[in-house]
Amino acid sequence: MSQPCSTCGNVYDKAFTVSANGQNYTFDSIECAAQKLAPACEHCKVRILGHGLEAGDGRFFCCDHCAGKAGVQGLRDRV
Repeated sequence: MSQPCSTCGNVYDKAFTVSANGQNYTFDSIECAAQKLAPACEHCKVRILGHGLEAGDGRFFCCDHCAGKAGVQGLRDRV
């Protein structure tokens, strides 16, 4: 029997398991995996599915615009 999705609780016969930070999660879709595991931008709260930007204090941002709006200077999307 399949395990329920760690995000939505759906039981799906094609569910998959992801191990992250010492824990195992079961998901029925990539969307549910992203909701549970992807970091959110500190400013706009969008889930960061790409590289994103990390401030020196550990905060994540989706882009340098959002980092700047949060008062973080010096981060750039491209070098």
